[in-house]
Amino acid sequence: MLETYRQGDVLLARVASLPKNATRKPVEQRIVLAWGEVTGHAHAIDARFAKLYEFGVDRFIEALDGATLVHEEHSAIKLKPGVYRVVQQREYVPGSSRIVVD
Repeated sequence: MLETYRQGDVLLARVASLPKNATRKPVEQRIVLAWGEVTGHAHAIDARFAKLYEFGVDRFIEALDGATLVHEEHSAIKLKPGVYRVVQQREYVPGSSRIVVD
């Protein structure tokens, strides 16, 4: 069974490993997975406990021991160490779709 974590419109799905040629992205204080549209709140992980990678249009998180997904309006989720694909929920808009924002 696929291990997943969901917090609002953000889903983290565990994968066996990073894709070959995934690029590590520099992050200073926290890794923001999604911003709130109105409030400015964010789904984020402290950068001391995770690394962010990109592969094409996909984003991946390497969660280290102590990684916690936080958001001002949701309960914090402690992540098990491992690699996760970041999936942001999409919603249908007539003729297309768009990424859901808080």
